[in-house]
Amino acid sequence: MAIPHSSGAALASASKRPFLRRWSTWIAVAAVIGYGVSIAMHWDDRGLLWVKEHLLSQTEQRASIWLPDYVVDIDAKVLPGMEDDEASDLSFNPFSKTLFAVMGKHPFLVELSLDGDVLRKIPLTGWSNPEGVAVLADGRLAIVDERDHLLVIVTVDKDTQALNIGDFPKYDLGPSADQNKAFEALAWDPLRQRLVLGEERPPALFTWSTDGRSALTGDKQPLPSDELDLRNLSALGIDPRTGHMLVLSADSNMLLELNEQGEQVSFMTLLGGFNGLKKRIPRAEGVAMDEQGTLYMVSEPNLFYRYKKP
Repeated sequence: MAIPHSSGAALASASKRPFLRRWSTWIAVAAVIGYGVSIAMHWDDRGLLWVKEHLLSQTEQRASIWLPDYVVDIDAKVLPGMEDDEASDLSFNPFSKTLFAVMGKHPFLVELSLDGDVLRKIPLTGWSNPEGVAVLADGRLAIVDERDHLLVIVTVDKDTQALNIGDFPKYDLGPSADQNKAFEALAWDPLRQRLVLGEERPPALFTWSTDGRSALTGDKQPLPSDELDLRNLSALGIDPRTGHMLVLSADSNMLLELNEQGEQVSFMTLLGGFNGLKKRIPRAEGVAMDEQGTLYMVSEPNLFYRYKKP
């Protein structure tokens, strides 16, 4: 028996309703997920900063580091023999014109050329989990052990082959909000005569006064910053030219520039296709800048990056 036209249309319409309901549900779920991801990745904050960047004058840009102008010229260079060691931080040594990185899983220092070539490896006896390193004013190195909540200041010269934690002064960093995600970042601030320390999660900054040549004085002090809208804090660096701070976040795939007031000035995403990167930096854990403004990074497990301005 033939179905009347009106009845057939009604059946067709009814058959579409479940599909439309499912499609509406999928769109709603995708919207919720997209919103959650955007909040977690702070894309809303990055969008505001992107707008702010484009409002800065050329004079203001030249007075800053200005991360948007940097282009990678060494992309994911492998540090040989360190695939199981977990590169954790990086610092430029102005005396030797080399870089020092710490490896967290199997504790040791590695000295690198500015091209990312391995010059030597220095075992760290007595450290549990070295995560931060900074070169001080007199060439000594400060090393943060995240697991033991210690800051150790060591002397390294051209003949150093190994370091024992018992031979050097140690400073207790005290408890953290999350004992398992404690002090991980460290940088020497020569303009303000202080060490800057960073807790991984929740991201927080502290300072400790020192002239970089003698003992640390007093105790660490919190450094207010309302602009650390990052999922975690992996590493810190100081630009010796401007005094601006570099804040690296592996979880957010982001490098931020903060000015003297702790305000965001510029940023760089660490995803493939941006700033010349072929692929995303897997897990950026260390950042450093030299006197010429060249930018260096290391990523777990054993990758080296260098950025320059054209």
